[in-house]
Amino acid sequence: MIFTSTLNADDRGYAAIAARMVELAAEQPGFLGLEAARDGLGITVSYWRNLHAIAAWKANAEHREAQRLGHERWCSGFRLRIAKVERDYGMD
Repeated sequence: MIFTSTLNADDRGYAAIAARMVELAAEQPGFLGLEAARDGLGITVSYWRNLHAIAAWKANAEHREAQRLGHERWCSGFRLRIAKVERDYGMD
């Protein structure tokens, strides 16, 4: 799942909620991992076992509240993409 966002100038409180969502996601069944970066545009890529796990994460009450706050307070724009990883390779 790829979440991209741009924040409003007043993003007070966003970092704490974003950190909490990382913790909460890691506790969810089917969560496989996460990578994130922000430099103007924020990009969070989270990996899930299947679509059922993604749907359960979307329905999580604390996550839904964070989404509401994001829409109302912090995000000037966002996009969510659900994609399947067909292959993964590289050098760390």
